[in-house]
Amino acid sequence: MDFQLPGFRFHPTEEELLDFYLKKIALGKQLHSDIISFLDIYHHEPWDLPGLARIGEREWYFFVPRERKNRHGGRPNRTTAKGYWKATGSDRPIRCLTDPKRLLGLRKTLVFYTGRAPKGQKTDWVMNEYRLPNTCSLLKDDIVLCKIYRKATPLKVLEERAALEEVTRASQVASSFPLKEEAESLCFYDQQMNFGNLMFFQDFVQELEEIKWPC
Repeated sequence: MDFQLPGFRFHPTEEELLDFYLKKIALGKQLHSDIISFLDIYHHEPWDLPGLARIGEREWYFFVPRERKNRHGGRPNRTTAKGYWKATGSDRPIRCLTDPKRLLGLRKTLVFYTGRAPKGQKTDWVMNEYRLPNTCSLLKDDIVLCKIYRKATPLKVLEERAALEEVTRASQVASSFPLKEEAESLCFYDQQMNFGNLMFFQDFVQELEEIKWPC
């Protein structure tokens, strides 16, 4: 299948992601298309992931193997070289639209922070991690499906950033010039030096006039 066809867009619903794509892969079945690639995204920074996806304009999808911090379970390791993914809130159950009693899976929302916890800096990069229910006993692979996207920055935040950059730029320009007190001091120093040089020259001329040169 050619994913570069004009007008082609890949915008699956959460039900399609869980019940079709992820479920088939977790059960060891083959998909007819390789539109979603397998990648350990925690070996890469989020801003590098769009270039590693097979398709996507504003959203990028990956099958990701689940890595545990230890062999006995526990939270998966979601740390990269330059930051970490932090979960926000509790997992949200995703149910079948035609049969609400049927649980398709869970969605976990995470935000990327640069640096190291607990002093990391929040970014605009967001991930939705989809996983199948633990009751699904026929699964062959412990794998999740991740959707990566960048959250739109509100206009107010953009204006605040622009104002902060303007203040920073103005302070840098101001620091390149001497303060008023320093400028006045330098000016007074120059005047004193010029006056001193003038007085020295006048005294020197007067001494020359007083010398009686032999005829």
